[in-house]
Amino acid sequence: MSDETRNEGSEDARQMCKYGTKCYRKNPAHFEEYRHPGKCYDSDTDDDSEKGNHSPPAKRQKLECIATTSGSPSLSNKGCNQDEKCLPFLLTSVRGIGPEFNARNTAIDIKDILSNQMGELEASAQFNYMFDIPWLIEQYPKNKRSKPLLIIHGNQREAKAELEKEAKPYSHITLLGARLEAFGTHHSKMMFLLYKEGLKIVITTANLIARDWDQKTQGVWMSPIFPKLCESSPASSSLTNFKEDLLEYLAAYGGNLLDGWKNCIRDHDTSSAGVRLIASVPGRHTGLNKTKWGHLKLRKVLHQHGPSPEDLNPKWPLIGQFSSIGSLGNDKDRWLCSEWLQSLSTCAGSMSAKPALHLVFPTVDDVRNSLEGYPAGGSIPYSSKTAVKQPYLTNFFCSWKSSCCGRSRASPHIKTYTRISPDWTKLAWFLMTSANLSKAAWGTLEKSGQQLMIRSYEIGVLFLPKDQNPSNKYYHVKGKQHSEALTSKDSIRLPFDVPLSPYTKNERPWMWDVVYNTPDCHGQIWSPS
Repeated sequence: MSDETRNEGSEDARQMCKYGTKCYRKNPAHFEEYRHPGKCYDSDTDDDSEKGNHSPPAKRQKLECIATTSGSPSLSNKGCNQDEKCLPFLLTSVRGIGPEFNARNTAIDIKDILSNQMGELEASAQFNYMFDIPWLIEQYPKNKRSKPLLIIHGNQREAKAELEKEAKPYSHITLLGARLEAFGTHHSKMMFLLYKEGLKIVITTANLIARDWDQKTQGVWMSPIFPKLCESSPASSSLTNFKEDLLEYLAAYGGNLLDGWKNCIRDHDTSSAGVRLIASVPGRHTGLNKTKWGHLKLRKVLHQHGPSPEDLNPKWPLIGQFSSIGSLGNDKDRWLCSEWLQSLSTCAGSMSAKPALHLVFPTVDDVRNSLEGYPAGGSIPYSSKTAVKQPYLTNFFCSWKSSCCGRSRASPHIKTYTRISPDWTKLAWFLMTSANLSKAAWGTLEKSGQQLMIRSYEIGVLFLPKDQNPSNKYYHVKGKQHSEALTSKDSIRLPFDVPLSPYTKNERPWMWDVVYNTPDCHGQIWSPS
C-alpha cells in the first residue's frame, strides 16, 4: 500500500524511515513507528476495530469494485470500473525496489490480500508447501486472527510433528495432511477466503513464509468475490469450467475435512472466474482421468479452446520460466521436447509443429547480484548431479531479466509459461502456476501412453484471450508498442523482459549444491553443507 493510499482518509503521523525502500527491518514495532515508501508492512492500521465494526463507507465502496467484470483484480488507489486498466494477474510487492514498481494496480502484499478492505472474513483455508504458522497468523488483520483456518499441507514425519507443534497454540486452526506419492510434494499454493459478502479464491506462487513475500518475484491471481447463489438462481459455473475443475481437484484429497469448503464452492456463483484451472494430483491416471491433470490437461484445453492454427504458426516460440528443474532424461526428446512440448504447442483442433523453446532460469550472476544475494539460491533447487545428466538444457536457457517490472534483482520464484509471437508483442495464452519444470509436477506418460504418472499436487490458472474478451485472438504484451492504452482484457505484462537474453558462453545456470567463492552483493560466499 503506498503512502498516498494510506493517507487518503486520515493523516499518517509516523516519521519516514531514513532507510526508505532499503530498510531491512522486519520487526512489526518498527513499522508501527516509521513509514516506508511503496510498501505496506502494517495493514493493521486499516483494520476494523476490535469490536468488529464495519469498514467506513468510503473503503467499503472500494471493496465492491475490486474485480472487473472479466474476473481480473484491480487494486487501484482510486477504485476501478469496467474500463480500468487492470492486469489479469499481479506480482507480489518487493522490498528494496522503486515504489513505482510496487504500485497497487500491479503488485500486492499478503497483508493486503488478507486485509479487512477485501471483505468481512468468516473463515479461510490455506493450501501450500511451506508454512510458518506464527508468521501467517500475523498477516491476518488483528480482529480476524481467531477465525476458522484450515491448513492443507504435505509435511511428513518430523516436519509434520513440527507443524503440529506450531499450530497447537491456535485453537482455530485445523490441519489436513495431503496423501502423497513417493518423492512427491504438496506444492499447490492457494487460498480460500470466505466473506460475508461472498467467496474469494487466490492462487499464488509463494510459500507461506516471510522470505517468499519479501524480496522475490512471485505471482498472484485473485478471483473477484463470488456471490452466494440465491435459492431461485440455478447452480452457476462459468464458460471456463472453473467450479467443476476446482471441485474435482479438491476431491483428490479424499476424506471429509474439505467437505465444508466443497459445499461452499457449490453454493457460490463462480461464473466470473475468467480463467481455467490447470492442476496436478498424485497418481497413475488412466482413461478419462488421464487428460484431467498435468500437461495433458493443458493439451486438452488448448486443443478445445486454444488458438487456431491459422492464427498461430509454428514460428511462435514457447517460453517456460520456473525456479526449479527436475530430472528430465539424458536426451531432450525423452520428455522435454516430446510429450511436454507437444502439449504446450497444441492448437485448437490440431497438434501444431513443435515451436522453438526458450527456458528462463537464473544464472549464477543473477543469484549473486540479487537483492538477497546467494541466499536467494536456496529457493532455486537445481542440483549439479541432475544438471550433469541433461547438458542439452543449456541450449534452451535464457537469463532472468525484469527491468520492465523493476525486478531484475528480485530472484524469481514465480512460474509462468506462454506462447509468444516472433516479434515479442503478442501472446496466444499465459499460464501462472506452481509447477516447475519437472516430470513430478507435469506428469510423464507410461505404458505406451496409456497412463500419466504424477507425483505432486500443483495448481495454476490459464489465461486465454477469448475467455476474457470473446473477440480477442491474442493478448498484447504490455509495455510493447502502444499496448499501454489497452485494457486488462487485452494485455498482460510479462514478469520478465522480452526479447529474451540467451545465455552467453560464459554464463552458467545456478546450482544450489555448488560452492561459489566470488562474494555476492552482501560480501558473502556460498558454501552449501
